[in-house]
Amino acid sequence: MRKVLRWLLALVVLVGTLSTAGAATAATADTDIKDRLLAIPGMSLIEEKPYTGYRFFVLNYTQPVDHRHPSKGTFQQRITVLHKDVSQPTVFYTGGYNVSTTPSRREPTQIVDGNQVSMEYRFFTPSRPQPADWSKLDIWQAASDQHRIYEALKPIYGRHWLATGGSKGGMTATYYERFYPRDMDGIVAYVAPNDVVNNEDSAYDRFFTKVGTKECRDRLQAVQREALVRREPLEKKYKQYAADNGYTFTTVGSLDRAYEAVVLDYVWGFWQYSLLSDCDTIPADAKHATDDEIWNSVDTISGFSFYTDQGLEPYTPYYYQAGTQLGAPTIHFPYIEKKYVRYGYQPPRNFVPRSIPMTFRPGAMHDVDTWVRHHAQHMLFVYGQNDPWGAERFRVGAGARDSYVFTAPGMNHGANVAGLAADQKALATARILDWAGVASTTVQENPSAAKPLAQYDARLDRRDVEREPALGP
Repeated sequence: MRKVLRWLLALVVLVGTLSTAGAATAATADTDIKDRLLAIPGMSLIEEKPYTGYRFFVLNYTQPVDHRHPSKGTFQQRITVLHKDVSQPTVFYTGGYNVSTTPSRREPTQIVDGNQVSMEYRFFTPSRPQPADWSKLDIWQAASDQHRIYEALKPIYGRHWLATGGSKGGMTATYYERFYPRDMDGIVAYVAPNDVVNNEDSAYDRFFTKVGTKECRDRLQAVQREALVRREPLEKKYKQYAADNGYTFTTVGSLDRAYEAVVLDYVWGFWQYSLLSDCDTIPADAKHATDDEIWNSVDTISGFSFYTDQGLEPYTPYYYQAGTQLGAPTIHFPYIEKKYVRYGYQPPRNFVPRSIPMTFRPGAMHDVDTWVRHHAQHMLFVYGQNDPWGAERFRVGAGARDSYVFTAPGMNHGANVAGLAADQKALATARILDWAGVASTTVQENPSAAKPLAQYDARLDRRDVEREPALGP
């Protein structure tokens, strides 16, 4: 009887949450937006933060742990709403990791001068079910989270919707479109990797033979090699650094494994986060550089804290997904003698606690890639010329409609529409405006006239390249 009652209670909660359309419709247009949001069953307020011209809300929304079996428990998923006006289009953003609780505006939101809903990806704390059933962390469950949030908010924000995200967020926006292609009016995916065949990564090796200039590549490779040649003295420094900061290495297995992982991230991390002009900051003569110069260069780019238990823990959900569905790159180091490389690029399994079971499912990325090639509509992919993650990217085929893949010259993992060549920038902006239903007659007739509808706001729109794992997009 108790089991039946618990099941009925969970069902009532979720059915109530699902019946958002009626509740939202009942609220009049004159009702305060906060009251309209909180009238949605399952929605609760964490805090409201002021920002000129907007209302910004940090909220929790009740989600089922398993969308296939919604009676089997719920969790609280954190979202934010940057509210401008219900008469404006809405941009649905996710970074694929935690959600920021500071007001910010993504590029498509500025372009369309709209509202923005941002979602924290499931299993990133605090949006993690307790207890955590890690088998429920997959791309379909996450896409279903987005779908339910959209259905809950659509009665309030009734105009056009676009989904966007960068890096893992760009992947997330793409997967959402694949599973729920009727929700969004357009997709803008930035620097989204597409690892279709997990064990075939030669595209990355080719990328690193051509990126930037030979002088810059040689500098980076020399520092990376020297850090392995000087492994013994630099690992002594690492041991003291770990002791001073309380760092441990249980997940990765040893300080030695962590040290090599940081060093092997160095070249990748530079091109992911830096520009060609930053090569001037790399020691020019690695062989004669001091230990501190080698250490500081590697630490600045890769971060010696990252492969500690404390550094890895926030990214456990990413590495779990990389090792079960997303795939992860493996690259080689032909300029480093084999005697200096003990482990090579380590698999995601090494960065997830052994108490969490993992099994790789190779069909997931192939399915998404095939769908994008043959069925993409109103999709824009933007990549950076010097970003390693663009070596394996999404492409659109003959079956795609009104969809594009553009590359921003000289840009890294922070590539955006503003960094595209002039003709592609204008076309991309025009298509985003059109998909959002706010393209003027002038723009429809002449895409070169397209410009963002909202003025740049230095606080709201400032966008540094987000620091993520060098081997995590």
